[in-house]
Amino acid sequence: MLHLTKRSTILLAAALLAALAGCGTSSDRATDNSTKGAAPPGVTKKKPATPPGLPGMPPVLDPKDIYSANRPGNLSPVVKGFPSRVYVPNTNSNTVSVIDPATYKVVETIPVGIQPQHVVPSWDLKTLWVNNNRGHTLTPIDPATGVAGKPVEVHDPYNLYFTPNGKHAIVMASLDRELVFRDPHTMDRVHTEPVSCYGVNHADFSADGKYFIVSCEFSGELLKVDTEKMKVIGQQKLLFEGAMPQDVKISPDGKTFYIADMMAHGMWVLDGEKFTEPKLLPTGKGCHGLYISRDSKEMYVPNRGEGSISVFDFAQNKLTKKWWLPDGGSPDMGGVSSDGKVLWLSGRYDSEVYAIDTTTGKQLARIPVGGGPHGLAVYPQPGRYSLGHTGVFR
Repeated sequence: MLHLTKRSTILLAAALLAALAGCGTSSDRATDNSTKGAAPPGVTKKKPATPPGLPGMPPVLDPKDIYSANRPGNLSPVVKGFPSRVYVPNTNSNTVSVIDPATYKVVETIPVGIQPQHVVPSWDLKTLWVNNNRGHTLTPIDPATGVAGKPVEVHDPYNLYFTPNGKHAIVMASLDRELVFRDPHTMDRVHTEPVSCYGVNHADFSADGKYFIVSCEFSGELLKVDTEKMKVIGQQKLLFEGAMPQDVKISPDGKTFYIADMMAHGMWVLDGEKFTEPKLLPTGKGCHGLYISRDSKEMYVPNRGEGSISVFDFAQNKLTKKWWLPDGGSPDMGGVSSDGKVLWLSGRYDSEVYAIDTTTGKQLARIPVGGGPHGLAVYPQPGRYSLGHTGVFR
């Protein structure tokens, strides 16, 4: 019989316990690994949280598609009673032509200030602001009635945007060389950010709203601006002699900015986060505006200098179609109808407006308006709030 000392007994017991601890079956170990980090029984594991955005900004509905709120007919309760109209600022006539899209006819002409450039939906969707650039005023239009209100004094309002949280309006004071942050209702000045570039004109915001990219038309530059601090945090010169950047639009996945350039005849493709040197994608002569389709799959790119519209496919990351206007034209700024079936564009040098079928590219109508039609607004459109310009909704 084996004789065990007290010390030997203790050592043997420890060895047996260690062996038993390592004797779980392979299925036991698999179960342990598979449940590591899992939610307790009966509790649904939470989805990864959307990255926090600009304070006060409505939460992003779908991080994979920041335009997901803009589906056909998805109108906010604020605008559901508004008549469907196309508002066309005529820069040389100092008027706004109002088109009924059902009949393709001008139903009213509204006198406004000197050199109206864009018709801009307010952040809360309740007002349309006409940017009277050389008249130094904004004319409010009630989209429920179509009645223009008393002009508000605002110096050099070439274009107008709103921060994603609705806290500020941002006037693109092109000739003043300023970004002017204002109260979005009274338009009282809150902060003026001087810029060293020439011709600030168009912009778009990052997916989280924390910064925006601005094009400087006359000096061929881009700015990156901190939304909350209201400060320029980046600036670069486009590497193309005579560059004239225009409209700016961010991709549905929020990763890429596109900047139309009417002299480089294409779009600059920019990583907004890194703000590194962008690459040029040729589209056509006089590339000018950028408009997202209602399903977020395509972007319509009017080429003002050649009378065409290029179509960019986001999934394929390339241009897939080009539509030509019969008898030519000068397609400029505009927007997409609520149902997504019609692209509306102003004919900048031809005193007309084009309605284009977004399925076939066929011209549906060519409508005479005043002189120098520019940033027309299709209204109402789907979306929860407006970032400004001719209607950038999220």
